[in-house]
Amino acid sequence: MFSKILSAATVALAATQLVSAQTYTACDPRKKSCPADPALGKENTLTVDFTKGKNSFFKEADGTTITYSDQGAAFTMKKETEAPTVTSTKYIFFGKIDVEVQVAPGTGVVTSFVLQSDDRDEIDWEWLGGDTAQVQTNYFGKGDDSTFDRGGYSPVSNPQTTTHTYTIDWTKDYVHWIIDGKLVRELKYSDAKGGTRFPQTPAQIKLGTWDAGSSTSPDGTVQWAGGRTDFSKGPFTAYYKSITIQDYAGGVSNAKQYVWADGSDGSYQSIKVETTDGSVSGGDDTTSSSGSSSSTAKATSTAASSGSTATSDATKVQTTLSTATSSGAASSTDVPNHAVTGTDSASPTASGGASQTSESASTTPSPSQAAAFKPGFNTAFVGAGLLAALAL
Repeated sequence: MFSKILSAATVALAATQLVSAQTYTACDPRKKSCPADPALGKENTLTVDFTKGKNSFFKEADGTTITYSDQGAAFTMKKETEAPTVTSTKYIFFGKIDVEVQVAPGTGVVTSFVLQSDDRDEIDWEWLGGDTAQVQTNYFGKGDDSTFDRGGYSPVSNPQTTTHTYTIDWTKDYVHWIIDGKLVRELKYSDAKGGTRFPQTPAQIKLGTWDAGSSTSPDGTVQWAGGRTDFSKGPFTAYYKSITIQDYAGGVSNAKQYVWADGSDGSYQSIKVETTDGSVSGGDDTTSSSGSSSSTAKATSTAASSGSTATSDATKVQTTLSTATSSGAASSTDVPNHAVTGTDSASPTASGGASQTSESASTTPSPSQAAAFKPGFNTAFVGAGLLAALAL
């Protein structure tokens, strides 16, 4: 719903104020020796029904208060210094995650579902509270934000008032973003700078809400979020109903923990899987949960959109809107996402990195916000929507 609302001049101005997204990691294994990551394991597919209350698989961030009801886990923001966040206590090494969520309304409010690794590989879903027609997707490899062309957006109907199921299916070969069983975006390993920026290391799962339209947010971030957040219209609540997590565990049975090799280059080949019987295996045999995503990919066409590039010499932030149809994928008639109000007619907005729109960069949270996000949630999610608004 944000299409055509920003002028090129506004975008250029916003670009000068964008700062790179910063994710938190307690220990980067590429820089020093770090503890092994506890594994969920491929035999332990987990379904958390938040309508039944709190689950010990997730740890609440400092300052987070979550309530539970038949709607699920309520992530509520009453003021801009609140950022309710939970992080999984175990990691997956490739896998499939299904989340049922009704996202928070409110201009400036962001709801996020993220996979994040110790070396800042990242796979994102992000919803803007004021955008009732689409959801944004993004990824990072090794925290590299030297370019801003990884974001994408996909149509979804009324995510603030309707519960949808959002899926990440992640293997060593691809990432699939899926809505209600329909593939909406595919990233292939080779399309992420030859795989060097493909997310591929053991990751935690993070769920949360935060205020991108706060009084302390840079103007560029506020514009991406649709405007300043008005808490007189709050509180703003996201309801996570359930989450199902399948760990592919690098293709290894009975995984206990994921061990980073000393001097790791951040590749999946550098990760060793220690099993419950003490044996250690390489992590180079990863599989998908089923052929459904692949078959969906073949059945779903790719919409290509076009845009422009805005560059700020002051910040050296490049924002790219230009998109191209992925090689080998069928192209459908272009449909502006802002005009799509349901998922029945949805076609992927990116395939193998195609139809990727720019993402705006991070907010600078207040001290209380920073404390809430410290356990590892992306303190300032990079949104795909600032210049996606200008598609068409």
